[in-house]
Amino acid sequence: MKAVHAMGVAFALFALAGAIPATAQVATSVPDPVMGAKPVTIERIKVHSPAIEGNLEGESADRDVLVVLPPSYAKSPHRRYPVVYALHGYSIGAEQWIREIHVPQTIEGAFANGAKEMIVVLPDSKTIHNGSMYSSSATTGDFETFVSRDLVAYIDAHYRSIADRKSRGLVGHSMGGYGASRIGMKHADVFGALYIMSPCCLSPREPGQFDAKAGAELEGVKSLDEATKLSWGQRAQLATAAAWSPDPLNPPLYLDLPTRNGAVQPDVLAKWAANAPLAFVDQYIGNLRRYRAISIDVGDQDGLRFDAKKLHEVLDTYRIANSFEIYSGTHTSAVATRFQNYVMPFFSQNLVFGAHR
Repeated sequence: MKAVHAMGVAFALFALAGAIPATAQVATSVPDPVMGAKPVTIERIKVHSPAIEGNLEGESADRDVLVVLPPSYAKSPHRRYPVVYALHGYSIGAEQWIREIHVPQTIEGAFANGAKEMIVVLPDSKTIHNGSMYSSSATTGDFETFVSRDLVAYIDAHYRSIADRKSRGLVGHSMGGYGASRIGMKHADVFGALYIMSPCCLSPREPGQFDAKAGAELEGVKSLDEATKLSWGQRAQLATAAAWSPDPLNPPLYLDLPTRNGAVQPDVLAKWAANAPLAFVDQYIGNLRRYRAISIDVGDQDGLRFDAKKLHEVLDTYRIANSFEIYSGTHTSAVATRFQNYVMPFFSQNLVFGAHR
């Protein structure tokens, strides 16, 4: 993978995290199976999102969603469960996400190790440019509202969830970690506990991080189909522009790039900066105080650890209780182990569970 300055806006997505295959389907270590673990049930459904309707990119408003039901779900027809919403990273969808975190094994293992049973929901937010950034855009559609409103409403209407913010958790990794940060800060009325894994894209980008030559190549793209043939880093730049600098008057991609004719565009950079959590976190301190618990983790070989630490330090500055850990690993190597042994127990301890009937 090219370095950040050569990739332009592949920026903090994963460039800082080290080498990642162009397919972004990576091999991750899997925890040992837990003896006696009971099977969960995975349902593959479609959820229609009015928030995504009518987007200029033509993204489907009918989103693929994986719903993981705990072992007791079918046998306990009157029992209701907390729900954890788990957001995938850039260039993968929900199906690749469950392979990276080794679902169902890790969720079954977490329950067998003592985590209380809950529903886990994994929505697919992949787009034509490989990622929605979980943002609100006329070009991609409003994926922020898809997660925080439409998806939650669907799950509460069709599954035996506990329809209360104190019983809902939000977690994401990489781009999903960005999504958990963004959505978590803005929608504390929906979620009650927050876990941010190796978040990308927390800081505003500096003008010197954009390469004019790379930008010129993107300016020459004449169709969405042509865009799908670009390199991983170039597609990441288009994904970011589609999410953060949409332009309804600029077909065929309906976005504005951070460079034009070899010059950096300050107005576009300003729009991108406005979407950086470290730039807007101070506006949402009241919301962050509402969470029962917040956790952030990142690998010690992950370039994203510096911004993750900055987010932790902001929370500490405002005396918002949070846990922060730099563990041994790369951007992706330990994500499955972390999901089983840290993420699931975290929500088990910090969500509100209903009485069994």
